[in-house]
Amino acid sequence: MCQKAIYPGTFDPVTNGHIDVIKRAVKLFGEVIVAVAANPQKSPLFSVQERVKLLKDSVGELPGVTIVSFNGLVVDFARKNKTSLVVRGLRMLSDFEYEFQMALTNRKFADEVETIFLMPSEEYSYVSSKLLKEAACLGADLSYFVPAAVETTLKAKLKAK
Repeated sequence: MCQKAIYPGTFDPVTNGHIDVIKRAVKLFGEVIVAVAANPQKSPLFSVQERVKLLKDSVGELPGVTIVSFNGLVVDFARKNKTSLVVRGLRMLSDFEYEFQMALTNRKFADEVETIFLMPSEEYSYVSSKLLKEAACLGADLSYFVPAAVETTLKAKLKAK
């Protein structure tokens, strides 16, 4: 233990599956930087600042967890933060191909940076931010899938649209 890892993602919004991966990563590495990607190509519902706040409200009190935003390549962010470990969550087999491609590409950019894949608990293995946003539009109860503050903020954001 006592390594530092980064867990990059869009987190639009953070789910209990993300939180489960964060907790697992902290147990393994001691320190985890949750890095919120400012990726305009994904057209996120929430701004970077809103996503950082939702994460801080959800896991900001966990020992060993730091939440920040970043722009650019994950490997550059890893180098800047003096770590060679990138954590990525794998929910289903369908995630594997994309994550594998990304890990191999990152390795070409920075062969000293390793990607570690973690699976969430089975109860969250099918949860995705995209599906939860769709369900929220239809008025679904999301309390099992996201922290209460996230559900409230998500529904308010969708109502305002």
